[in-house]
Formats: sequence, structure tokens, C-alpha cells
Amino acid sequence: MKHVNRAITVLIFLFLYLPMAVLIVGSFNTGSNLSHFDGFTLSRYAELFQDRALLALMRNSIVLSLLASVIATAFGTMAAVGIRALRPRLRGAVMAVTNIPMTNPDIVTGISLSLLFVFVGSGLLGMRQSLSFWTLLIAHITFNLPYVILNVMPKLNQMDPALHDAALDLGCTNVQAFFKVTIHEIMPGILSGAVMAFTMSLDDFVISYFVSGTDFVTLPVEIYNYVKKPIPPRVYALFTLLFLLILVLMTVMNLLQVRTDRSRSASHRAGMIKEEKR
Repeated sequence: MKHVNRAITVLIFLFLYLPMAVLIVGSFNTGSNLSHFDGFTLSRYAELFQDRALLALMRNSIVLSLLASVIATAFGTMAAVGIRALRPRLRGAVMAVTNIPMTNPDIVTGISLSLLFVFVGSGLLGMRQSLSFWTLLIAHITFNLPYVILNVMPKLNQMDPALHDAALDLGCTNVQAFFKVTIHEIMPGILSGAVMAFTMSLDDFVISYFVSGTDFVTLPVEIYNYVKKPIPPRVYALFTLLFLLILVLMTVMNLLQVRTDRSRSASHRAGMIKEEKR
């Protein structure tokens, strides 16, 4: 049975990462045919950094993802703290509503947000162009919020409530107790939520396609036009850099998580030793 489980695990990892391996190898291929490796070259990356259009699209996506992830992380953290303070039944109902945007099809979310923005912009405000960078940003913040909340909530549940109460007893206000105690305890959840929000925003196509205007276009939306014709090899190089960027972010996040867990374990052991000495 163990051999079967290992074989299935290997097959799953091959299925997940073999396409990326083909793409990465293709970015160093002198030929344009992915099925045949003609030779090693870095010219695809040189072509990428000479393509101002692709670099501008990449910059747009990174700027949008950073803004959306930062704002969604701030609001999502505050929302998680507020939800944690609710009564158990009401908390469960709110969390069920929070999960709906994640299970809702992206195309439904994209079309509904597009209709809302057009209604508010054109109908109520009389704007000629109701879809713009701001509608795109609002949409990305909206679908990122549940991911941040779901990453922060477990850390809030793991936190000892006595820490917050102790800070209040020592003269802190609720706001001071949050920034001096609570935020440090839930920081791993905040960081993981921020990274997930960034990756989801950087990767999004469906929702962005329906809520973006002509003044600000992201890379996934523009790449849709590339797949209608043979993809230039420099796009393979771009995808490889994006994959490495996400890989580095996830590695750093995991290392920070391990470091935080070790420091907490060391502090807990030190506290237990002091208690035993007493």
C-alpha cells in the first residue's frame, strides 16, 4: 500500500509541475518548438527585457497586485478580528457568507461586478467610461478579502485570550493591545494571507477581463490575445520569471513560519522551565 501511495504522489507532482518544467526549458530553447530542444540560449530573456509593451503590462499587474493585497490584508485582518469577537452562532453565519465569494464562479463574480460598476458609474454618476483602474482595484480587493480572513482566523483562534486581557490590565487600550500583542501573535496568518492575495491578484484573468477599462490593462488579460496566435518565445521567459517570483515568495513565507514556530516553542519551553523552578 505504501508503494501505491508513493506512486500516486509522484504522479500527482509530475502532473502539477511537469508543464512548468516544459515551459522553463522552452524559455532557454533556441527553437520555437517546445517538443524539440535545439540548444541553450538566453536570448529569450534579452528579448523580454527589450519588449516595452510586455514590461509595461507586467508592471501594471505587479502594481495592482501589491495595492490590492496590502489593502485587502488590512481590511481582512480587521474583519477577522471583528468576526472573532462575535457570538459563536453569528460568527458561523458570517464565515459561511465569507466563503461564498470563493466558491462562486469567477465569471459570475466578474459579470456582476461589471454590471454594478457600469450602473453606478454611467447611471448614477454620469461617467462616460465607468470601468477603469479603480474598478479593477476594487474588484481585486473584493475577491482577495475572503482569503485573508481565512488565513488570519486560525491564528486568532490559536491565540491565548489571556494575552489580550493582560495587555488591558497593564493599561493598554483595545487599539494598543491589538498593535502591541495581537498583531504579533497573528502575524504568520497575516503574511500568508497577504502572499495568497498577491498571487491570486497577479494570476486573475476572468474577473479582471470584465471589470478593466482601456486605460489600464493587466498582463493576464493581454496574454489572452497572445493565445489566439503562436505564442512568442519571450512570453515563456516571462512566465518563468513569474513562476520563480511566486516560488521565492512562498519559500520566504514558509521559512518565516518555521522561524516563528521555533521561537514560540522556545519561549513556551522557557516558561515551563521557570514554572517548574518555582
